[in-house]
Amino acid sequence: MGDGEFFCPGCGGDRNFQRLTGHRRFTLLGVPVLPRGETGPVVECAACRRHFGTDALDHPTTTRFSAMLRDAVHTVALAILSAGGTCSRTSLEAAAATVRAAGFDDCTEEQLNALVEALALDTGRVYGRPCGTGLAIELHEALDPLAPHLAPAGRESILLQGARIALADGPYTPAERDVLSTVGAALTICADDVTRLLVSARTPS
Repeated sequence: MGDGEFFCPGCGGDRNFQRLTGHRRFTLLGVPVLPRGETGPVVECAACRRHFGTDALDHPTTTRFSAMLRDAVHTVALAILSAGGTCSRTSLEAAAATVRAAGFDDCTEEQLNALVEALALDTGRVYGRPCGTGLAIELHEALDPLAPHLAPAGRESILLQGARIALADGPYTPAERDVLSTVGAALTICADDVTRLLVSARTPS
């Protein structure tokens, strides 16, 4: 029925697959003689030949997951800066370091600053304002597909990275708290845990 690449639960890595369907037959002495109806589609791994339900295709490949994680961190960093951190060089430096660590190796403070300014011009966004509808949508688009595939510690890590960018130039502003609350909600972190994590981010390790 089709083919492509998926994350094989049996092999534990990215593999090619074929999506198959077929018919069940009653066999006599190993010879199929009577049809017993159709069988539902399955996914067959080209490497281990094991069969899985089609829900296995819902799990992103390692390559796709890495890209989703990188884009999520980049979006969170831009959202925090848009909430008011662009005036501070320390916030830009913290954001650029975080984005580089996530996979955008060539990211610079100047590039992030230019992106935030371009976003503000395009949307009419004002620095320091609470998280508007447009920004909330951007965060949910980046984080909603990723959240189900992250362990709790992974979801918390993304929120903490955003919190550290916000704290780079001083205490949280109301707008930064609003953005971080939106990030937490998109990552399915409950409000109490968001509060706990924002407090822990302020505590020197």
